[in-house]
Parts: sequence; C-alpha cells; structure tokens
Amino acid sequence: MIFITARFRVLPQHADDWPDITRAFTLATRDEPGCLWFDWSRSVDDPAEYVLTEAFRDDEAGAAHVSSEHFGAACAELPSYLAETPRIVNVTVPQDDWSLLGEMAVQDNR
Repeated sequence: MIFITARFRVLPQHADDWPDITRAFTLATRDEPGCLWFDWSRSVDDPAEYVLTEAFRDDEAGAAHVSSEHFGAACAELPSYLAETPRIVNVTVPQDDWSLLGEMAVQDNR
C-alpha cells in the first residue's frame, strides 16, 4: 500500500474551519475505490496544524487519486488557506492495513 502522512499549517483565522473547508475533498477521496483511509487529526501542540494520514491500495489507486477532479480542485483551492507548503512523507509498505503495536498489547479484561 501507499502510506502518506502530511502536515498542513493552516492560517490561524481558518484553523477552526479546516474540517469544513476540506470536507468535500475528504469525502470524495474516501469514496475512491482504492482509498484505504483518509483521516485528519489536529495537533495538540499547534492548533493551526492538521495532520493527514492516508493510504491507497497500490500505485494505480494513488495515480487515480492524484488525477481525480477533486484532487485538482483541492490543489487549486486549499493553498489560499495555508500558512506554508504542506510537508509530506510518502512510502510504499508491504501491508494493507494497520499493524498492532505489540509492545502495548491490551489484554481482554472482560
């Protein structure tokens, strides 16, 4: 799978509205057949920073994503809300879901 994490520093006046600003892009991406997940989180250290964690099934799904109409629209629209160019880590990993963090395994206490 292609695993991507990106950090978005949003202009402070738009930080609270970022989930609404990106909603159409987020929903359209999640509807792509090759999208495994597309999840936003807000930094606990910087309220103007959002972290996007996304994954796509394979190179074909990643290519479909970046050539989609909603990706093009996001590339045109979203920079006007940003304080800087987003930073990204993009890797291909030999798995198709999250692995368990064995060092913090939770025992069933029921």
